[in-house]
Amino acid sequence: MAVVANETTIAQKLEALLKLQTIDSSLDSIKKMRGDLPEEVRDLEDEIAGIETRIGKFNREIASLEEEISKNRNTKKESEKLVNKYKDQQMNVRNNREYDAISKEIELQQLEIELADKRMREFEFKILNKRDDVSETETRLFHRQKDLDAKRKELDVLISESEDDEQRLLKDREKAVKFVEERLLRPYDKLRTNYANGLAVVLVKRGACGGCFNVVPPQRQADIKDHKRIIVCEHCGRILAGVEDVITASKR
Repeated sequence: MAVVANETTIAQKLEALLKLQTIDSSLDSIKKMRGDLPEEVRDLEDEIAGIETRIGKFNREIASLEEEISKNRNTKKESEKLVNKYKDQQMNVRNNREYDAISKEIELQQLEIELADKRMREFEFKILNKRDDVSETETRLFHRQKDLDAKRKELDVLISESEDDEQRLLKDREKAVKFVEERLLRPYDKLRTNYANGLAVVLVKRGACGGCFNVVPPQRQADIKDHKRIIVCEHCGRILAGVEDVITASKR
């Protein structure tokens, strides 16, 4: 929580806010320099994780189909054994009734063999399709991984170039925040979120708000200069920390 002495003047409060804004703007510039690369890297990482999950799903489905083939192969073997057993029994029947009963059992097991063969063919066909899916998805994974590696290298270069400045600014920000009142920090953070350029505290420049560029009336400018109270832009709500003096060239 930010700690500020009770005797802090309005001018000091505005100075603390302006200092924090300057630091945050410098950090924003570093992030802007990196562009969309961090987000692109995160998107690629998420996409690759999704692709890997998909490949894992395909492989589990293939394993399940192979298990079904194995079950049907065992069923077929058992039925073939029974057919041979019943055929042997047919050689020793005592009447036509026993012969017909065994013949029906043989027919039943032969149907089981045909059904097992049919199921195995279907499962093998599905496995072929799944393996095609795996191959296609692995190719996509390979290319996306190459894209990610390239983006990461590019981002690493940009980070290394600005890492020292970023760390210094983050330490400066940590110190600067301590001098900003909590009741001012909350609206400051909200304003920064609301505006794409991250400007929450601005100066009046050339008679206009430094954030939205709407004209600030002379009397309001005078009030801002007096630093008797914190004044916000009536158009955009940004905190107006001061009025920038414009130096005009002297006439000769």
